[in-house]
Amino acid sequence: MKTQLSLSVALASYNGERYIGEQLDSIAHQTRLPDELIISDDASRDATTGIALDFARRAPFPVRILQNSARAGSTRNFEIAIRACKGDIIFLCDQDDVWYPNKISLVEERFINNPDVGAVFTDADVVDENLHPLGRRLWQIYKFGPEKQACFVANDALGVLLKQPVVTGATMAFRSSYRDLVLPIPQTWHDAWIALLIGASSRLEALPAQLIAYRQHGDNQVGIPRAGRNRGKSCAAIYGPRVLLYEAIRKRLEEFEERFRVSKQTIHRLDEKLAFLRASAALPQPRWRRLPVALHELMALRYHSYAHGLTTFCKDLLR
Repeated sequence: MKTQLSLSVALASYNGERYIGEQLDSIAHQTRLPDELIISDDASRDATTGIALDFARRAPFPVRILQNSARAGSTRNFEIAIRACKGDIIFLCDQDDVWYPNKISLVEERFINNPDVGAVFTDADVVDENLHPLGRRLWQIYKFGPEKQACFVANDALGVLLKQPVVTGATMAFRSSYRDLVLPIPQTWHDAWIALLIGASSRLEALPAQLIAYRQHGDNQVGIPRAGRNRGKSCAAIYGPRVLLYEAIRKRLEEFEERFRVSKQTIHRLDEKLAFLRASAALPQPRWRRLPVALHELMALRYHSYAHGLTTFCKDLLR
C-alpha cells in the first residue's frame, strides 16, 4: 500500500477573473500541496489567463495552463484538464470556490487507507459571492443525512445515487485509473456521470466534513438545486434527459466490462432505474391518462427504489 500518492488538481476556467485568484491561493495554502495543477482555460475574454500565469510563476508546485483557441464548453473543458493530469488521484476544482487548508490531506488519507475506494467526495459550506456563509451545508440542501450516509459506509452508494444525486463535482476526487471509464463525458451532468460510473464499478466514499466554501453567485454554471426548477415542465422534459444519462452509463459500463467488473445485481438495478425513467418520460400529457402507468410503477416499488416514493408519484400525476 502506498503511503503517499501523487495528486493532480484539474481546474476548468472561463472568464473567472473575479474569483479565480482566491481559489488558486487556497490551493497554494494547503497543508498537503498537490503535485501538479492543470488549468484548462476555455478561451476566456477577461484577465483569467493573466491571473493564472502570474500564479504559475510563484506557485509552490508545478502549474500547467492549457488555453483553448475557441470555446469548448464547460464539460469538454473539464475533460481537457482531466486528461492532462498525471497523478494517481485527480481532484476536480471549480474556479470560483475556496478550499480549506486541510482538504487535500484529508481526502488523500481516505485513498491511502482504503485502496478499494475509487472516489471520495465531501460536504461543503454554502457561501455567497463574498464568501459570507449562507447558514447551510451542501449535504443539508441535498438531504444527504445520516441514514443515506450509512448506505455509503455499507458500500451501497448506488442505492442512494439511483434515487437522487448527492455528489457535487467540486468536492470530488477520483483515482486516475478510472479516467478511461468516465471520459469522454457526454453533454450531461458531469457530477452525476462520474459518481454513478465509479459507484457502479468501485467504492464511492462520502467524507463527512466541509472542506470547501462553495460559492453561489449569478454566474454559476450549475450551483445548488433551485426550488421550483421543474415547475411548468412536462414529464418528458424532466425525465427524458435522465433516460439519456442512464442509457449512456449502461453503454459505457458494457464497453469496459473487461476492465471494470460490475455485478449482475448492479446491472439489474440500472435496468430497473431505466425502466422507471422511460415509463415516467412517456407519461401522457392528459393527467387522467397517467394514473395506470404511474400506479404500475408504484406497485412495482420503483417509485420507492428510484425516486421519493409517494411524493414523486403525486407530483407526476399533477404536473
